[in-house]
Amino acid sequence: MTRGAMLYGFAILLGCQLLGEAFVRALVLPVPGPVVGMVLLTALMLVRAPLPSELGDVAGGLLKHLSLLFVPAGVGIVQHLGRIGHEGGRILLVVVLSTAVTLAVTAVVFAGLARLMGVAAERGEPDVESVEGES
Repeated sequence: MTRGAMLYGFAILLGCQLLGEAFVRALVLPVPGPVVGMVLLTALMLVRAPLPSELGDVAGGLLKHLSLLFVPAGVGIVQHLGRIGHEGGRILLVVVLSTAVTLAVTAVVFAGLARLMGVAAERGEPDVESVEGES
């Protein structure tokens, strides 16, 4: 992959993020701009917009080194150790409760989608009777 092609793919990723930030700020949305940019990139892929093949190479390279992006978060935690020590109990409670709520919501959504798709949740097999009855 040439340097110019890599820069072009990276520019598309950054352009989608920039557009997402612009939408969020212009419409005062309670969603992070990069998330809106990712939705925009997904929409471009769904409508089969002509995107360069290098975009996949750039995205793969970023994902391969994703762990490096956690270094600034770790530095932030170290800088605020005193505050974390002071409010550690509350932070732990929020993390545990939010994890439990996330698991419960995920289970309910999965069960609802399984029922909607005609899958017997306890067997994990398709509900053949409802599928045959539709044809």
